[in-house]
Formats: sequence, structure tokens, C-alpha cells
Amino acid sequence: MDYSAANQGLWNFIIQLGLIAGAILLSQFLQKKITWIRKAMMPVAVLAGFLLLILKSLGLPLDVELMEMLVFHGIALGFIAMSLRMPEEKRQAASNLTGLKSGAVIVSTYLVQGIVGLLISLLLSYTLMPELFKAAGILLPMGYGQGPGQANNVGSTYEALGFAGGRSFGMSIAAAGYLVACTVGVIILNVLKHQGRLQEPRRSAESELARDYFEGDDSASVSASIDVMSVQAALVILVYLLTFLVTWGLTAGLSAIAPGVAKTVSPLLWGFNFIIGSALAMLVRMLLSRRGQDTGRALRRQNNYLLNRISGFFFDIMIVAGIASINVEDIRGLWVPFLLMAVLGGAVTWLHLSAVCKKVYRDYYYQGLISMFGMLTGTISSGVLLLREIDPDLSTPAANNLITGSSFGIVLGAPILVLVSLAARSPLMCWITVGIMAVYLALMCFIIFRFQGKKQQK
Repeated sequence: MDYSAANQGLWNFIIQLGLIAGAILLSQFLQKKITWIRKAMMPVAVLAGFLLLILKSLGLPLDVELMEMLVFHGIALGFIAMSLRMPEEKRQAASNLTGLKSGAVIVSTYLVQGIVGLLISLLLSYTLMPELFKAAGILLPMGYGQGPGQANNVGSTYEALGFAGGRSFGMSIAAAGYLVACTVGVIILNVLKHQGRLQEPRRSAESELARDYFEGDDSASVSASIDVMSVQAALVILVYLLTFLVTWGLTAGLSAIAPGVAKTVSPLLWGFNFIIGSALAMLVRMLLSRRGQDTGRALRRQNNYLLNRISGFFFDIMIVAGIASINVEDIRGLWVPFLLMAVLGGAVTWLHLSAVCKKVYRDYYYQGLISMFGMLTGTISSGVLLLREIDPDLSTPAANNLITGSSFGIVLGAPILVLVSLAARSPLMCWITVGIMAVYLALMCFIIFRFQGKKQQK
């Protein structure tokens, strides 16, 4: 085997990771030395991502495909590590309806974005831009709400139906959403901080480390023959392998039974594999806990402190790679609808979430609001990014709500996939789609504001 620099397959991965590492260390140095960066609460990972984005435009040989791979795997690995943590009693007090209502929050935001986007594209097509594809506005919730994957898929489909530059438009909306999450989100954090609405985050890492290492559980004895960090990493990677096998089995079985349905559902399963990974991680956690009960001793392979550090590592890498991989393609004559959707999309998303999150997340309103805003303008990684600025140890249920809410959101949001194809058929269908979205939005708001489940007997 050739171990020299001529073997690009051997060294490219290390070179790209080295660029990310260099950007992180440089950003940390700048944050410490430059006062306005420090006061702006600009996260190191965000600053590093924008540094790489600028350097890429200046000719830095950044492997964009590898960056996208790091984002994809980083989301799943980070949430698996987080889901393997042993829960504390105070974290189990959340209402059993929070997951359902979080899903309704997510889907209602899709619908608000879709209504606004379609109204923009319809009004422009009847006035300033008669050649504009009338269903173009539905790419706003695809790019902002669901991320670049769905924006690419729907944009490509619309491009085949006559929307010139549809894929580029969808990807540009997704890139704009990520920028809104990482810049406007940070500005909002600063405003809330100066208004005194945010408490200074308290880090419990040291106390958690002491508890994990000195309680006398199995994790301490394991360290005699193997490093505790190795055990935690092995658990995370094993669960991710199980995630791949389960997702592959589901998609293969679905393709054999219903090929037509598989074309729509399979990309969703792979795109949201972090949800499957989180569910499997919780199952593994329960099995390890049950085994400890059966043997009559506290079997605890998980070390919460190290799992927090592992999830933080993957989230940081994912954030840097996600920003660095942004590639806003040429959208030619679509700047007017693009700018209108980008600005109004961010505004209505914030206003809507400000109202609904106050109802759903009463005990941790700002954590729930900030994390949902980051996810529903960018991706789940940007939601975690903003949340970690005010909840560094992810001690509130806000991070878990992103996972459980996304799970319910897949089910509640399934009708939106039908509306995507319906809107593209004709101008009349676009208006009908707006009406259906308004009705469905009312249903989601009923779940958020009025639905209480079965009343308990006194």
C-alpha cells in the first residue's frame, strides 16, 4: 500500500479534519482575544464554519462532499450519545403529551412557512414575475423547515415540471435558512441576554464527572482493563451500526412490498436516521438498566460526563462542516422571491414559535423557543447549537423535544408531501393548497392549545 501523499484516498480525510481543527482553534483564539466577538456570544463552532466558508471562496481545497457526510453522520452520532445518558429523575417529569405537541409545533411551522411562501410566489407570478413557477413558494418550508435534503429533492422534482433553476432555488433557500439560524439566532440570544431574560448557564460537568467516577458503579471498574472513554465510544458506534442495519432492513422490505411508497418514504428514513438511532440508544439504555436490576446490582456502563463530551464533539464538528459546506448556487432571475422568502420566512417562523412555545414549554420557554427556531430555520444541528449557548449541559428537555417532536412530525407532516405534488399541478391547485394548509394549521393549533388527552380521575 502507498502511504505517501500521492495516495489521496489515504490522506484526504485527515487533511479535511485538520482544516476543521485548525479553524476551531483559530476561532477559539479569536474569541478570547477580540472583545466584540466574545460579547456577541458567537459560538466557536459557528465562527470556525464561517472562516472555512470564506477561505473556501478564496480557493481553499475544501471537500464539500466530505463536509456533507460529516454533517449527516454527526447528527446521528451526537444524538445517540445524548440518548444513551442515564436520565435523572428531574428530567422524567415532562408531560407525556410534550412529544406530540412538539410534533404539532414543528408541523404547524411548516404550514405557516408554506402558506407565506406560496402567497409570495403566487402574488409575484400575477404581478412582477409572470414567468415564475407558481408553486415555488412551497420550497420555503422544504428549505427552512426540513433542510437541504428535502429542498434538493422537491426542487429537482419541480425543475423537471418546468421550474427553471428549481434545485438551485431550493438549495439557496436552505442555505439562507441555515444562515438565519446561525446569525439571527445569535443576535436574538444577545438581545434576550441584554434584556435580562436569560439566566447565566450553569455547568454541572465537574460534579457529574465526580459522581460518575466515584459512586463505585461498574464504569469505574471497567476502566481498570479498558479506558472508560473507549467503552462510551464503542457503545455509540455500535448503536449507530444497529441504526444502519435497521434502516437498511426497513427500506429494503418496503421496496419489496410497495416500491411506489418506498420512493417517498425511504429518503425520509435515511434522512431522519438520527431518530431511529436515538430510539435504539434508548432501547440499549433500558436493556443495560434492566440487566442491572436482574443481577441485583447497579450495572452502569454509561458515563454521563463522557457521553456529554462525545455528543458535544460530534455536534461541534457537524456545525463547522455544515456551515463550511454551504454552496449558494446561481439563482439568476430569482433574487426577488428568494429575498422575500428568506426574510419573511425567518420573521413569521419567529413570531409563530414565540406564541406556540409559550404554551408547550412553560417551564423552559426560552430553551424550547431558541432550539425550535434554530431547527426550523436551519437543521437540527443549528437548533442544538443555539440551545447549547443557554443550556450547555442540555439539562432541560429541550434537546430531547427536538428528537421526539421530529418523530411525531414525520407522522403529522405526511400530508404535506401530498400537498407538494398537488400544488405543482396548476395555479388553481396552488390556491387550493393554501386553503388546505390553513385548515390543517388550525388542527395543529388545536393540538397545541386545546388538546389535553384523557382527563385523569381524581
